[in-house]
Amino acid sequence: MLRITEAVKHILIINVLFFLATQLYAEQMYQWFSLWFPKNENFGLWQIVTHMFMHGGIAHIGFNMFALWMFGGPVEQALGKNRFLFVYFSAGLGAVLFQLAFYYFSFLPAQEALLNVGLTEDMVMDVVNSRQFTEGLSDVQKNMLNSQTTATYLDAYLARMVGASGCIMGILAAFGMMNPEAKLMLIFLPIPIKAKYFIPGIILLDVISAITGQSFFSPSNTAYMAHVGGAVVGFLIMWYWKKNQFNKNRWD
Repeated sequence: MLRITEAVKHILIINVLFFLATQLYAEQMYQWFSLWFPKNENFGLWQIVTHMFMHGGIAHIGFNMFALWMFGGPVEQALGKNRFLFVYFSAGLGAVLFQLAFYYFSFLPAQEALLNVGLTEDMVMDVVNSRQFTEGLSDVQKNMLNSQTTATYLDAYLARMVGASGCIMGILAAFGMMNPEAKLMLIFLPIPIKAKYFIPGIILLDVISAITGQSFFSPSNTAYMAHVGGAVVGFLIMWYWKKNQFNKNRWD
């Protein structure tokens, strides 16, 4: 059986502790430690890191921690603890960057459309939270509140990220670069595929899901661009190290 390496073990423990605390204090934990959209009043800078240890359920944490154990151990053994942690958390930050950029891409045009008809953020939220009726609003404003534009605005504004998936995708990309001929397969698609094809394929499916909203192997509320961001950052770090002959004797 694959030995649990030091950094992987500590990350597993922290994730489990966060998960247990979430079972006891769900509302507070999700409010404080999930990564909220920066425009949301619940947003805090610490969430950029803490969301990486939060999970939405037993299947979510179970799958992520299994992947961390399966791929993180070999990567840590090859790179060492410090460099492994650098890849892991850099991938997590890359996930944040890509996903928030994706949210802003849809949020900003929707916000502009709302402002153009005289609706403010507070007015939208008051109506949504039933603190204010729509009396006094023009027909144009009422129609806007019931439009896809407002739905798009709220999807971004109310979004929150949880999970280590971005970090895991960075580690998976690193594993693939070190072991391109290793054969991997999905639980739902038990066909062995070489890592050099498997990992780009997973990334491509995430991009398609983010653009179309069509889910292939993940729940529909998955932050697909976070997966992409984590994988891209993991790949870039490993590519740079390999190009500069870093750790050459171990895996080049």
